[in-house]
Amino acid sequence: MSYLVLARKSRPQTFDQVIGQRPVVKTLQNSLARDRVAHALIFSGVRGVGKTTLARLMAKAINCEHRDNNNNPCNKCLSCQEITAGSSLDLYEIDGASNRGIQEIRELKEKIRFLPTSAKYRIVIIDEVHMLTTEAFNALLKTLEEPPEHVYFMFATTEIHKIPITILSRCQQYELKRVCADDLSGHFERLIGEEGKEIEKEALALIVREAAGSVRDGLSLLDQVLSFSESSVTTSDAIEVLGLIDREVLMNLDPSTLGRRSLHRHSCP
Repeated sequence: MSYLVLARKSRPQTFDQVIGQRPVVKTLQNSLARDRVAHALIFSGVRGVGKTTLARLMAKAINCEHRDNNNNPCNKCLSCQEITAGSSLDLYEIDGASNRGIQEIRELKEKIRFLPTSAKYRIVIIDEVHMLTTEAFNALLKTLEEPPEHVYFMFATTEIHKIPITILSRCQQYELKRVCADDLSGHFERLIGEEGKEIEKEALALIVREAAGSVRDGLSLLDQVLSFSESSVTTSDAIEVLGLIDREVLMNLDPSTLGRRSLHRHSCP
């Protein structure tokens, strides 16, 4: 099998494994415990903060046969295993960018009319839902207003302002924040240990800074650095791979020269 990148290898399989987003996670767990899950959920936020991950976790938990005390999916029952493997017939995961027209939504509506095949509910996940056309949103509107009892909708978007207010008003909205540096640092350090490697603190800090609150972006950078380095990741390795400027170079710059360069740059049209 080909190499599995860290972003896929470390994808959370329970709510307890989600990095950051504690208020959102707790709300979702409580809604499951009290049987108050809305028929349509929309997760918004910048890329790589866990929108699609939470949608999949909710899909698992809703259909799970043996949730634990924290309402985490068991990952052992047939439904959980099928969703993890991507073979569930009752989970429709759609890319809104490439399936954005009214015809695709009509076909989806036709499919969800039927009862689930093996799970308790049919789950529809539409990623980048803001890419749907106006006609597609209009076709979806009536279904969201009066959804079948056996269907749940999960939407994910990086641009929630592009979604019609008529759609938003029929969804329970969850805004995901950028993950704080401490959470990212702890998560990355743990993964590096699992990979059997070590990393200098300053190198880790550089990766966390470049990730800018995105778990997925940080894991992609970490993958690059780990591939470049030997058993231990040094600060110089991180600087070279990430294309950063060494602090010593900045400290040795002549301020007067820097000022003249800056003035010249600003004088250009």
